[in-house]
Amino acid sequence: MFNLLKPKILRDIKSPSRMGEGDSFSSLPSRINLSYYAARRIPIFNTLKVIVPVFAMAFLILGSAVAPTTSTLAANNTLDENEREALEVQLKELEGQIDQYEDQIVSYQKQGKTLKGEISNLNNKISKIGLEIKAINLTISQLDRKIGETQYQIVTTESDIEKNRESLAVLIKNLQASDQTSLMEVFLKSPRLSDFFNDVNNIILIQDNLQLTISKITDLKDQLEDQKDKLSLAKADKTTLREYQEVQKQENEKTKTQKNGLLDITKGQEGKYQSLLTETKKTAAEIRSRIFKLLGGGELSFDEAYKFAKLAGQSTGIDPAMILAVLDRESALGKNVGRCNYKTAMHPKRDIPIFEEILKELGISQDSSAALVSCANKDGAYGGAMGPAQFIPSTWKLYKDAVSKITGNSPANPWRHADAFVATGLYLKDAMRGCVDLYSNQTSRERCAAAKYYAGSRWRSYLWTYGEAVISRAIRFRDDIKTLTG
Repeated sequence: MFNLLKPKILRDIKSPSRMGEGDSFSSLPSRINLSYYAARRIPIFNTLKVIVPVFAMAFLILGSAVAPTTSTLAANNTLDENEREALEVQLKELEGQIDQYEDQIVSYQKQGKTLKGEISNLNNKISKIGLEIKAINLTISQLDRKIGETQYQIVTTESDIEKNRESLAVLIKNLQASDQTSLMEVFLKSPRLSDFFNDVNNIILIQDNLQLTISKITDLKDQLEDQKDKLSLAKADKTTLREYQEVQKQENEKTKTQKNGLLDITKGQEGKYQSLLTETKKTAAEIRSRIFKLLGGGELSFDEAYKFAKLAGQSTGIDPAMILAVLDRESALGKNVGRCNYKTAMHPKRDIPIFEEILKELGISQDSSAALVSCANKDGAYGGAMGPAQFIPSTWKLYKDAVSKITGNSPANPWRHADAFVATGLYLKDAMRGCVDLYSNQTSRERCAAAKYYAGSRWRSYLWTYGEAVISRAIRFRDDIKTLTG
Protein backbone atom coordinates (compact mmCIF):
# COMPACT_ATOMS: atom_id res chain seq x y z
CA MET A 1 0.00 0.00 0.00
CA PHE A 2 2.17 2.84 1.14
CA ASN A 3 5.13 3.47 3.31
CA LEU A 4 3.52 5.31 6.15
CA LEU A 5 3.76 5.82 9.84
CA LYS A 6 5.97 4.74 12.61
CA PRO A 7 3.43 3.62 15.15
CA LYS A 8 3.17 4.13 18.73
CA ILE A 9 3.01 1.51 21.25
CA LEU A 10 0.63 -0.10 23.35
CA ARG A 11 -0.89 1.85 26.08
CA ASP A 12 1.29 4.79 25.40
CA ILE A 13 2.92 6.91 22.87
CA LYS A 14 5.46 7.02 20.30
CA SER A 15 7.15 9.85 18.71
CA PRO A 16 6.03 10.80 15.23
CA SER A 17 8.63 10.44 12.60
CA ARG A 18 9.07 10.64 8.91
CA MET A 19 11.25 8.84 6.46
CA GLY A 20 10.55 9.28 2.82
CA GLU A 21 6.80 8.81 2.72
CA GLY A 22 6.72 7.49 6.25
CA ASP A 23 4.99 9.24 9.09
CA SER A 24 4.45 8.25 12.67
CA PHE A 25 1.81 8.62 15.23
CA SER A 26 2.03 9.25 18.91
CA SER A 27 -0.19 9.03 21.93
CA LEU A 28 -0.12 9.66 25.62
CA PRO A 29 -2.28 7.96 28.21
CA SER A 30 -4.22 9.87 30.78
CA ARG A 31 -2.67 10.10 34.22
CA ILE A 32 -4.63 9.57 37.38
CA ASN A 33 -4.86 12.84 39.23
CA LEU A 34 -3.77 12.92 42.83
CA SER A 35 -6.43 13.05 45.51
CA TYR A 36 -6.20 15.71 48.15
CA TYR A 37 -3.86 14.94 50.98
CA ALA A 38 -5.22 14.74 54.49
CA ALA A 39 -4.44 17.83 56.54
CA ARG A 40 -1.88 17.46 59.25
CA ARG A 41 -0.36 19.94 61.68
CA ILE A 42 3.15 21.15 60.93
CA PRO A 43 5.39 23.55 62.82
CA ILE A 44 4.80 27.19 61.92
CA PHE A 45 8.42 27.96 61.20
CA ASN A 46 8.84 24.95 58.94
CA THR A 47 5.59 25.78 57.24
CA LEU A 48 6.89 29.17 56.21
CA LYS A 49 10.07 27.62 54.85
CA VAL A 50 7.99 25.28 52.67
CA ILE A 51 5.21 27.63 51.74
CA VAL A 52 7.19 30.51 50.33
CA PRO A 53 8.79 28.44 47.50
CA VAL A 54 5.47 26.78 46.74
CA PHE A 55 3.79 30.15 46.60
CA ALA A 56 6.47 31.40 44.23
CA MET A 57 6.11 28.30 42.06
CA ALA A 58 2.37 28.73 41.82
CA PHE A 59 2.84 32.36 40.90
CA LEU A 60 5.28 31.47 38.14
CA ILE A 61 2.95 28.81 36.79
CA LEU A 62 0.13 31.26 36.48
CA GLY A 63 2.17 34.27 35.54
CA SER A 64 3.76 32.51 32.58
CA ALA A 65 0.61 30.87 31.29
CA VAL A 66 -0.82 32.32 28.11
CA ALA A 67 -4.15 30.88 27.11
CA PRO A 68 -7.30 31.88 25.31
CA THR A 69 -9.96 33.59 27.38
CA THR A 70 -12.78 31.56 28.89
CA SER A 71 -15.34 33.29 26.71
CA THR A 72 -13.39 32.49 23.55
CA LEU A 73 -13.04 28.84 24.45
CA ALA A 74 -16.66 28.56 25.43
CA ALA A 75 -17.58 29.91 22.00
CA ASN A 76 -15.32 27.35 20.32
CA ASN A 77 -16.64 24.51 22.41
CA THR A 78 -20.00 24.49 20.66
CA LEU A 79 -20.42 20.79 19.86
CA ASP A 80 -22.97 19.41 22.31
CA GLU A 81 -23.66 15.83 23.26
CA ASN A 82 -26.14 15.34 20.40
CA GLU A 83 -23.54 16.45 17.86
CA ARG A 84 -20.98 14.08 19.37
CA GLU A 85 -23.41 11.17 19.14
CA ALA A 86 -24.27 12.11 15.55
CA LEU A 87 -20.59 12.01 14.59
CA GLU A 88 -20.20 8.60 16.19
CA VAL A 89 -23.27 7.26 14.36
CA GLN A 90 -21.94 8.52 11.02
CA LEU A 91 -18.55 7.00 11.71
CA LYS A 92 -20.12 3.67 12.64
CA GLU A 93 -22.13 3.66 9.39
CA LEU A 94 -19.01 4.38 7.34
CA GLU A 95 -17.13 1.60 9.10
CA GLY A 96 -19.93 -0.81 8.24
CA GLN A 97 -19.80 0.18 4.56
CA ILE A 98 -16.01 -0.19 4.53
CA ASP A 99 -16.33 -3.68 6.02
CA GLN A 100 -18.70 -4.63 3.20
CA TYR A 101 -16.14 -3.62 0.60
CA GLU A 102 -13.50 -5.47 2.59
CA ASP A 103 -15.60 -8.66 2.48
CA GLN A 104 -15.99 -8.31 -1.29
CA ILE A 105 -12.24 -7.83 -1.72
CA VAL A 106 -11.53 -10.97 0.32
CA SER A 107 -14.11 -12.86 -1.72
CA TYR A 108 -12.46 -11.90 -5.01
CA GLN A 109 -9.06 -12.88 -3.64
CA LYS A 110 -10.36 -16.35 -2.78
CA GLN A 111 -11.80 -16.83 -6.27
CA GLY A 112 -8.37 -16.77 -7.86
CA LYS A 113 -6.73 -14.28 -10.17
CA THR A 114 -8.79 -13.37 -13.21
CA LEU A 115 -8.89 -10.14 -15.17
CA LYS A 116 -12.56 -9.55 -14.39
CA GLY A 117 -11.97 -10.34 -10.71
CA GLU A 118 -8.94 -8.04 -10.51
CA ILE A 119 -10.84 -5.12 -12.09
CA SER A 120 -13.72 -5.65 -9.66
CA ASN A 121 -11.22 -5.88 -6.83
CA LEU A 122 -9.60 -2.57 -7.81
CA ASN A 123 -13.00 -0.89 -8.06
CA ASN A 124 -13.80 -2.06 -4.55
CA LYS A 125 -10.48 -0.72 -3.29
CA ILE A 126 -11.19 2.67 -4.86
CA SER A 127 -14.60 2.84 -3.17
CA LYS A 128 -13.15 1.60 0.12
CA ILE A 129 -10.39 4.22 0.22
CA GLY A 130 -12.93 6.93 -0.57
CA LEU A 131 -14.95 5.92 2.49
CA GLU A 132 -11.80 5.78 4.61
CA ILE A 133 -11.07 9.40 3.68
CA LYS A 134 -14.58 10.35 4.84
CA ALA A 135 -14.06 8.41 8.09
CA ILE A 136 -10.84 10.31 8.74
CA ASN A 137 -12.73 13.60 8.20
CA LEU A 138 -15.21 12.61 10.92
CA THR A 139 -12.37 11.62 13.22
CA ILE A 140 -10.75 15.01 12.68
CA SER A 141 -14.07 16.66 13.62
CA GLN A 142 -14.06 14.64 16.84
CA LEU A 143 -10.50 15.77 17.55
CA ASP A 144 -11.50 19.40 16.98
CA ARG A 145 -14.17 18.96 19.62
CA LYS A 146 -11.71 17.35 22.00
CA ILE A 147 -9.19 20.15 21.45
CA GLY A 148 -11.84 22.77 22.26
CA GLU A 149 -12.92 20.93 25.39
CA THR A 150 -9.36 20.46 26.60
CA GLN A 151 -8.52 24.13 26.02
CA TYR A 152 -11.59 25.08 28.06
CA GLN A 153 -10.50 22.71 30.86
CA ILE A 154 -7.02 24.24 30.88
CA VAL A 155 -8.40 27.73 31.35
CA THR A 156 -10.70 26.50 34.14
CA THR A 157 -7.83 24.76 35.92
CA GLU A 158 -5.61 27.84 35.62
CA SER A 159 -8.44 29.91 37.10
CA ASP A 160 -8.71 27.46 40.03
CA ILE A 161 -4.98 27.69 40.62
CA GLU A 162 -5.22 31.48 40.65
CA LYS A 163 -8.00 31.42 43.25
CA ASN A 164 -6.03 29.05 45.45
CA ARG A 165 -2.91 31.18 45.00
CA GLU A 166 -4.79 34.17 46.33
CA SER A 167 -6.03 32.14 49.29
CA LEU A 168 -2.48 30.98 49.89
CA ALA A 169 -1.26 34.58 50.00
CA VAL A 170 -3.84 35.46 52.66
CA LEU A 171 -2.97 32.41 54.75
CA ILE A 172 0.75 33.17 54.56
CA LYS A 173 0.08 36.76 55.69
CA ASN A 174 -1.97 35.55 58.65
CA LEU A 175 0.60 32.90 59.52
CA GLN A 176 3.41 35.45 59.48
CA ALA A 177 1.40 37.71 61.81
CA SER A 178 0.80 34.89 64.25
CA ASP A 179 4.38 33.71 64.08
CA GLN A 180 5.60 37.13 65.23
CA THR A 181 3.70 36.73 68.47
CA SER A 182 5.00 34.33 71.08
CA LEU A 183 2.75 31.92 72.86
CA MET A 184 3.32 33.80 76.15
CA GLU A 185 2.28 37.12 74.54
CA VAL A 186 -0.90 35.52 73.26
CA PHE A 187 -1.61 34.23 76.74
CA LEU A 188 -0.97 37.59 78.42
CA LYS A 189 -3.10 39.50 75.91
CA SER A 190 -6.06 37.18 76.40
CA PRO A 191 -8.41 38.49 79.10
CA ARG A 192 -9.87 35.04 79.59
CA LEU A 193 -8.41 31.54 79.37
CA SER A 194 -11.02 30.61 76.78
CA ASP A 195 -9.81 33.47 74.55
CA PHE A 196 -6.28 32.13 74.76
CA PHE A 197 -7.37 28.68 73.56
CA ASN A 198 -9.45 30.24 70.82
CA ASP A 199 -6.36 32.09 69.55
CA VAL A 200 -4.29 28.90 69.65
CA ASN A 201 -7.01 27.01 67.78
CA ASN A 202 -7.07 29.75 65.16
CA ILE A 203 -3.32 29.33 64.60
CA ILE A 204 -3.78 25.57 64.25
CA LEU A 205 -6.67 26.15 61.84
CA ILE A 206 -4.48 28.44 59.69
CA GLN A 207 -1.83 25.71 59.57
CA ASP A 208 -4.38 23.09 58.53
CA ASN A 209 -5.89 25.33 55.83
CA LEU A 210 -2.41 26.15 54.63
CA GLN A 211 -1.57 22.49 54.19
CA LEU A 212 -4.85 21.82 52.39
CA THR A 213 -4.29 24.75 50.05
CA ILE A 214 -0.76 23.58 49.23
CA SER A 215 -2.09 20.09 48.49
CA LYS A 216 -4.85 21.50 46.30
CA ILE A 217 -2.42 23.64 44.29
CA THR A 218 -0.18 20.60 43.84
CA ASP A 219 -3.11 18.54 42.58
CA LEU A 220 -4.27 21.29 40.26
CA LYS A 221 -0.75 21.61 38.87
CA ASP A 222 -0.71 17.86 38.05
CA GLN A 223 -4.16 18.20 36.52
CA LEU A 224 -2.97 21.12 34.39
CA GLU A 225 0.05 19.17 33.15
CA ASP A 226 -2.20 16.25 32.26
CA GLN A 227 -4.58 18.49 30.32
CA LYS A 228 -1.70 20.09 28.43
CA ASP A 229 -0.38 16.60 27.54
CA LYS A 230 -3.80 15.68 26.16
CA LEU A 231 -3.98 18.90 24.17
CA SER A 232 -0.56 18.41 22.58
CA LEU A 233 -1.50 14.84 21.76
CA ALA A 234 -4.79 15.78 20.13
CA LYS A 235 -3.09 18.47 18.03
CA ALA A 236 -0.39 16.01 16.91
CA ASP A 237 -3.07 13.43 16.06
CA LYS A 238 -4.97 15.94 13.97
CA THR A 239 -1.84 16.86 12.02
CA THR A 240 -0.96 13.23 11.41
CA LEU A 241 -4.48 12.30 10.30
CA ARG A 242 -4.49 15.14 7.77
CA GLU A 243 -1.13 13.98 6.43
CA TYR A 244 -2.41 10.43 6.20
CA GLN A 245 -5.53 11.62 4.44
CA GLU A 246 -3.38 13.16 1.73
CA VAL A 247 -1.56 9.83 1.36
CA GLN A 248 -4.93 8.08 1.01
CA LYS A 249 -5.97 10.49 -1.74
CA GLN A 250 -2.72 9.73 -3.56
CA GLU A 251 -3.29 6.00 -3.07
CA ASN A 252 -6.76 6.29 -4.56
CA GLU A 253 -5.40 8.01 -7.66
CA LYS A 254 -2.67 5.38 -7.86
CA THR A 255 -5.27 2.58 -7.75
CA LYS A 256 -7.32 4.25 -10.50
CA THR A 257 -4.20 4.54 -12.65
CA GLN A 258 -3.38 0.89 -11.94
CA LYS A 259 -6.84 -0.19 -13.09
CA ASN A 260 -6.69 1.88 -16.27
CA GLY A 261 -3.15 0.69 -17.00
CA LEU A 262 -4.18 -2.93 -16.56
CA LEU A 263 -7.02 -2.51 -19.03
CA ASP A 264 -4.71 -0.80 -21.51
CA ILE A 265 -2.09 -3.56 -21.33
CA THR A 266 -4.48 -6.50 -21.55
CA LYS A 267 -7.09 -4.87 -23.83
CA GLY A 268 -9.62 -6.74 -21.76
CA GLN A 269 -8.27 -10.15 -22.74
CA GLU A 270 -7.94 -12.82 -20.04
CA GLY A 271 -5.04 -14.59 -21.72
CA LYS A 272 -2.89 -11.46 -21.73
CA TYR A 273 -3.66 -10.87 -18.07
CA GLN A 274 -2.60 -14.39 -17.06
CA SER A 275 0.63 -14.00 -18.98
CA LEU A 276 1.31 -10.68 -17.23
CA LEU A 277 0.53 -12.26 -13.87
CA THR A 278 3.08 -15.03 -14.43
CA GLU A 279 5.80 -12.57 -15.41
CA THR A 280 5.33 -10.31 -12.40
CA LYS A 281 4.92 -13.02 -9.76
CA LYS A 282 7.72 -12.96 -7.19
CA THR A 283 9.95 -16.00 -6.86
CA ALA A 284 10.87 -17.56 -3.51
CA ALA A 285 14.51 -16.66 -4.09
CA GLU A 286 13.65 -12.99 -4.57
CA ILE A 287 11.63 -12.95 -1.37
CA ARG A 288 14.34 -14.64 0.68
CA SER A 289 16.93 -12.10 -0.42
CA ARG A 290 14.75 -9.12 0.42
CA ILE A 291 15.99 -7.03 3.37
CA PHE A 292 13.66 -6.55 6.33
CA LYS A 293 14.87 -3.47 8.22
CA LEU A 294 14.39 -3.12 11.96
CA LEU A 295 15.58 0.18 13.35
CA GLY A 296 16.70 -0.55 16.87
CA GLY A 297 17.34 -4.09 15.72
CA GLY A 298 19.42 -3.85 12.56
CA GLU A 299 18.61 -5.67 9.36
CA LEU A 300 17.36 -9.18 8.69
CA SER A 301 16.71 -11.06 5.50
CA PHE A 302 13.00 -11.58 4.97
CA ASP A 303 13.56 -15.30 5.44
CA GLU A 304 15.12 -14.69 8.89
CA ALA A 305 12.39 -12.22 9.87
CA TYR A 306 9.72 -14.74 8.90
CA LYS A 307 11.33 -17.43 11.06
CA PHE A 308 11.20 -15.11 14.11
CA ALA A 309 7.59 -14.17 13.29
CA LYS A 310 6.65 -17.81 12.84
CA LEU A 311 8.05 -18.77 16.25
CA ALA A 312 6.29 -15.80 17.85
CA GLY A 313 3.06 -16.74 16.09
CA GLN A 314 3.23 -20.34 17.30
CA SER A 315 3.55 -19.21 20.93
CA THR A 316 0.92 -16.44 20.79
CA GLY A 317 -1.60 -17.60 18.19
CA ILE A 318 -1.11 -14.44 16.10
CA ASP A 319 -0.67 -14.71 12.32
CA PRO A 320 3.08 -14.26 11.52
CA ALA A 321 2.13 -11.88 8.69
CA MET A 322 0.41 -9.61 11.25
CA ILE A 323 3.50 -9.62 13.47
CA LEU A 324 5.71 -8.75 10.49
CA ALA A 325 3.34 -5.99 9.39
CA VAL A 326 3.23 -4.35 12.84
CA LEU A 327 7.01 -4.51 13.22
CA ASP A 328 7.39 -3.04 9.74
CA ARG A 329 5.14 -0.13 10.72
CA GLU A 330 6.74 0.27 14.14
CA SER A 331 10.38 0.52 13.31
CA ALA A 332 11.30 0.13 9.69
CA LEU A 333 10.23 3.59 8.67
CA GLY A 334 10.73 5.62 11.83
CA LYS A 335 13.14 8.48 11.35
CA ASN A 336 13.23 9.28 15.07
CA VAL A 337 13.61 5.75 16.34
CA GLY A 338 16.68 5.29 18.48
CA ARG A 339 18.02 8.81 17.97
CA CYS A 340 17.41 10.59 21.27
CA ASN A 341 18.71 10.48 24.82
CA TYR A 342 16.16 8.96 27.15
CA LYS A 343 16.57 11.78 29.70
CA THR A 344 15.03 14.29 27.29
CA ALA A 345 12.66 11.97 25.41
CA MET A 346 10.93 9.91 28.12
CA HIS A 347 8.20 10.65 30.59
CA PRO A 348 10.25 11.53 33.70
CA LYS A 349 8.06 9.81 36.29
CA ARG A 350 6.48 6.96 34.40
CA ASP A 351 9.34 5.66 32.24
CA ILE A 352 12.80 6.99 33.16
CA PRO A 353 13.17 5.03 36.44
CA ILE A 354 12.03 1.80 34.74
CA PHE A 355 14.31 2.41 31.76
CA GLU A 356 17.32 2.86 34.02
CA GLU A 357 16.43 -0.44 35.70
CA ILE A 358 16.32 -2.12 32.27
CA LEU A 359 19.73 -0.73 31.32
CA LYS A 360 21.22 -1.86 34.63
CA GLU A 361 19.70 -5.31 34.28
CA LEU A 362 21.09 -5.70 30.75
CA GLY A 363 24.48 -4.16 31.57
CA ILE A 364 24.04 -1.26 29.12
CA SER A 365 25.66 2.09 29.90
CA GLN A 366 23.29 5.05 30.12
CA ASP A 367 25.56 7.04 27.82
CA SER A 368 26.00 4.39 25.13
CA SER A 369 24.39 4.51 21.69
CA ALA A 370 22.49 1.37 22.65
CA ALA A 371 20.51 3.43 25.17
CA LEU A 372 19.09 5.81 22.54
CA VAL A 373 15.30 5.79 22.16
CA SER A 374 12.56 7.39 20.06
CA CYS A 375 12.33 11.16 20.29
CA ALA A 376 9.54 13.29 21.68
CA ASN A 377 7.50 15.09 19.05
CA LYS A 378 7.25 18.80 18.35
CA ASP A 379 3.86 19.03 20.06
CA GLY A 380 5.25 17.82 23.37
CA ALA A 381 4.21 14.15 23.38
CA TYR A 382 6.83 11.95 25.04
CA GLY A 383 8.90 9.40 23.13
CA GLY A 384 11.12 6.77 24.71
CA ALA A 385 10.20 3.71 22.66
CA MET A 386 12.75 0.88 22.57
CA GLY A 387 13.87 -1.66 20.01
CA PRO A 388 12.13 -3.19 16.99
CA ALA A 389 8.74 -3.50 18.73
CA GLN A 390 8.92 0.09 20.03
CA PHE A 391 7.71 -0.63 23.55
CA ILE A 392 8.00 2.16 26.08
CA PRO A 393 9.64 1.04 29.35
CA SER A 394 6.45 0.97 31.45
CA THR A 395 4.76 -1.31 28.89
CA TRP A 396 7.83 -3.50 28.45
CA LYS A 397 7.84 -4.10 32.21
CA LEU A 398 4.34 -5.59 31.93
CA TYR A 399 5.43 -8.12 29.28
CA LYS A 400 9.07 -8.94 29.91
CA ASP A 401 8.44 -11.93 32.22
CA ALA A 402 5.99 -13.47 29.74
CA VAL A 403 8.54 -12.90 26.96
CA SER A 404 11.27 -14.63 28.98
CA LYS A 405 8.97 -17.59 29.66
CA ILE A 406 8.52 -18.14 25.91
CA THR A 407 12.01 -17.34 24.59
CA GLY A 408 14.03 -18.60 27.57
CA ASN A 409 15.98 -15.34 27.52
CA SER A 410 16.32 -13.96 31.04
CA PRO A 411 16.30 -11.05 31.34
CA ALA A 412 14.25 -10.31 28.25
CA ASN A 413 15.84 -7.68 26.03
CA PRO A 414 13.69 -5.22 24.00
CA TRP A 415 16.54 -4.91 21.46
CA ARG A 416 16.85 -8.69 20.91
CA HIS A 417 14.97 -9.90 17.81
CA ALA A 418 13.41 -13.00 19.34
CA ASP A 419 12.19 -11.08 22.39
CA ALA A 420 10.84 -8.17 20.33
CA PHE A 421 8.89 -10.43 17.96
CA VAL A 422 7.35 -12.39 20.86
CA ALA A 423 6.48 -9.17 22.72
CA THR A 424 4.65 -7.90 19.64
CA GLY A 425 2.72 -11.15 19.38
CA LEU A 426 1.76 -11.08 23.07
CA TYR A 427 0.47 -7.55 22.92
CA LEU A 428 -1.54 -8.22 19.75
CA LYS A 429 -2.99 -11.31 21.45
CA ASP A 430 -4.18 -9.22 24.40
CA ALA A 431 -5.53 -6.51 22.09
CA MET A 432 -7.37 -9.09 19.97
CA ARG A 433 -9.47 -10.29 22.92
CA GLY A 434 -11.36 -7.01 23.11
CA CYS A 435 -11.74 -6.85 19.33
CA VAL A 436 -13.41 -10.27 19.03
CA ASP A 437 -16.53 -8.99 20.79
CA LEU A 438 -16.70 -5.89 18.60
CA TYR A 439 -16.24 -7.32 15.11
CA SER A 440 -17.44 -10.45 13.36
CA ASN A 441 -14.84 -10.83 10.59
CA GLN A 442 -11.18 -11.57 11.14
CA THR A 443 -9.84 -8.68 9.07
CA SER A 444 -11.77 -6.15 11.15
CA ARG A 445 -10.52 -7.81 14.35
CA GLU A 446 -6.93 -7.63 13.18
CA ARG A 447 -7.36 -3.99 12.14
CA CYS A 448 -8.76 -3.25 15.59
CA ALA A 449 -5.87 -5.04 17.35
CA ALA A 450 -3.32 -3.15 15.25
CA ALA A 451 -4.95 0.18 16.10
CA LYS A 452 -4.87 -0.74 19.81
CA TYR A 453 -1.20 -1.66 19.51
CA TYR A 454 -0.55 1.83 18.28
CA ALA A 455 -2.97 4.03 20.19
CA GLY A 456 -4.27 2.11 23.22
CA SER A 457 -7.60 3.52 24.39
CA ARG A 458 -7.65 5.95 21.47
CA TRP A 459 -7.61 3.13 18.93
CA ARG A 460 -10.87 4.03 17.15
CA SER A 461 -9.25 7.14 15.70
CA TYR A 462 -6.64 4.95 14.00
CA LEU A 463 -8.67 2.12 12.49
CA TRP A 464 -8.37 3.55 8.99
CA THR A 465 -4.90 4.98 9.33
CA TYR A 466 -2.46 2.86 11.27
CA GLY A 467 -4.78 -0.15 11.48
CA GLU A 468 -5.52 -0.18 7.76
CA ALA A 469 -1.84 0.32 6.89
CA VAL A 470 -0.97 -2.78 8.94
CA ILE A 471 -3.73 -4.82 7.29
CA SER A 472 -2.60 -3.79 3.81
CA ARG A 473 0.99 -4.71 4.63
CA ALA A 474 -0.06 -8.04 6.21
CA ILE A 475 -1.88 -9.03 3.00
CA ARG A 476 1.33 -8.50 1.03
CA PHE A 477 3.33 -10.46 3.61
CA ARG A 478 0.84 -13.34 3.41
CA ASP A 479 1.34 -13.53 -0.36
CA ASP A 480 5.11 -13.50 0.12
CA ILE A 481 4.93 -16.21 2.78
CA LYS A 482 2.70 -18.34 0.55
CA THR A 483 5.25 -18.06 -2.25
CA LEU A 484 8.14 -18.66 0.16
CA THR A 485 6.63 -21.81 1.66
CA GLY A 486 5.29 -23.21 -1.59
